[in-house]
Amino acid sequence: MTLRPSSEPQKNSPSYRVAAMDQDFLLSDSQRGLRFQLEYAKAEEALRNFRIVSTVVVFGSARVREDGPPRHAAWYAAAREFGRIVSVEGGAKFVLDGGVRENVIATGGGPGLMEAANRGAQEAGAPTIGFNITLPHEQEPNPYTTPGLTFNFHYFAMRKMHLAMRANALVAFPGGFGTLDELFEIVTLRQTGKGHDTPIVLYDEAYWRALIDFDLLVAEGMIVPEDLNLMTFVDSPRAAWDAIQRARKAIPA
Repeated sequence: MTLRPSSEPQKNSPSYRVAAMDQDFLLSDSQRGLRFQLEYAKAEEALRNFRIVSTVVVFGSARVREDGPPRHAAWYAAAREFGRIVSVEGGAKFVLDGGVRENVIATGGGPGLMEAANRGAQEAGAPTIGFNITLPHEQEPNPYTTPGLTFNFHYFAMRKMHLAMRANALVAFPGGFGTLDELFEIVTLRQTGKGHDTPIVLYDEAYWRALIDFDLLVAEGMIVPEDLNLMTFVDSPRAAWDAIQRARKAIPA
């Protein structure tokens, strides 16, 4: 009688793995599109479950500390106070008609000024979102984001998409390359009409005007004068929230 061969080689082959359980397959180059889709779907499902219909996005440096130099400490305090004001007055703290929440503070989820805005929202008793990103030097999520709304992305593009999708406003506190990248993503969407009429507020006018010569862009014909109206400069947390409210009221229904 001929012994039946073992099927262990077949069962141990990567091709035999159920596709959804096959990490080698899911992480392969050919499945980048699927991974992109999964990053969109996972965060989207969580945000829908929390009934979050809109956010106020806060950008700013991860390097600023509460106990840092006086100017940095003032920025941290301002971002924290802004997170509190928006969460109390903008609707995030309360469940509104239909069980939804509006104007939930959303940040990149890291330390510094992102942490400060999340902290202010948490201290107000509101949910608050952290859209983290995997980096060579791992970014730890700050401890003030709502656990069920703390996400981790591989793709910057998908992270930016989620930051923009529900944004009722963007407030950019002082920052470096990352803040500039995210800021000009939203500014470009506004300028080209590819995005919503999202109010864009720049905190600390002296910092931003020293960093970027906006008037030179106009003088050299790189932008038209009206493009400067896409941004509003403010120097206090209350002024930032007031500017957002004025801009939102001016948007056609």
